Amino acid sequence: MNIDDLKFDKNGLVPAIVQDYKSGEVLMLAYMNAESVKRTLESGKTCYWSRSRKEYWVKGETSGNFQFVKDVYYDCDMDALLVKVEQKGVACHTGNRSCFYRKLKG
Repeated sequence: MNIDDLKFDKNGLVPAIVQDYKSGEVLMLAYMNAESVKRTLESGKTCYWSRSRKEYWVKGETSGNFQFVKDVYYDCDMDALLVKVEQKGVACHTGNRSCFYRKLKG
């Protein structure tokens, strides 16, 4: 399977679930396009497409909280990625290790 086989949405994006490769903790959800997937695989650091800024961003480039890629999996429909990483520092821009630190009640 190669990048061209992935099923990107109408905006050319695929969701990427990011998980700590050792603990299995889900760290964040981001979006990738074909170029950011390619950059991630080539560099070994996660590269995402920012939907708000309309630009590529390498996680940790400004914060120092890099994600070093261990494995990248795709789901059965080939429309989502699971990126297993070694997280240096925190994953969330709020300073929390994971973006999923709040529990929904109700």
